[in-house]
Amino acid sequence: MSEPASDHGAPTDAGAAARRLFELRSGPAADLAGQADAVAAACHAMAVRFHRGGKLVVFGTGGASTDAQHVAVEFVHPVIVGKRALPAISLTTDVATVTGIAERAGVAAIFAHQIRFLAEPADIALGLSADGNTASVLAGLEAARERGLLTIALAGGDGGQIAASKVADHLIITPSADPRVVKELQVTAYHVLWELVHVFFEQPGVLGPGVVA
Repeated sequence: MSEPASDHGAPTDAGAAARRLFELRSGPAADLAGQADAVAAACHAMAVRFHRGGKLVVFGTGGASTDAQHVAVEFVHPVIVGKRALPAISLTTDVATVTGIAERAGVAAIFAHQIRFLAEPADIALGLSADGNTASVLAGLEAARERGLLTIALAGGDGGQIAASKVADHLIITPSADPRVVKELQVTAYHVLWELVHVFFEQPGVLGPGVVA
């Protein structure tokens, strides 16, 4: 027997199914909110680096590659009028460089190689991984740590190899095995990073004297 339909033709249990889908996200979202102190610490460290003239270098593969571009444009060209632009680049946008490195040195090297030649010790490295096990993101963070950059990672699941390696100065985890949920909440996480960095810039004296305005 087929399921009864509502007046609009949808199964009567469609609402229950929708609630279950939201519940899949509410738990990880609450956990992410529970990391507020860690997020605030990461934002303050980022703001200090920006204030001293550093730039943000962002990277990730697959869906996270477009998130890296999203992060970069948010900082360079803020959608909120009146917010200051801050220097940021995505390492996923130069197809010639990415594929050239991948062909010669392997996919795991695509970000580490760029960081060694494009990044400065004063910069910030932000790596995104859906499960914490993306080899290229891990290698990029390792190269950034070696050069003295501030290292921040957004990772899903239990943080995977990125968490185990302790390579990130600041690690923000979305505790879900569903890559869709991880991606959705990582968007929230990096929007919060952007917002709080600007909050710190708007508080006189918080970032210290003698730095780039």
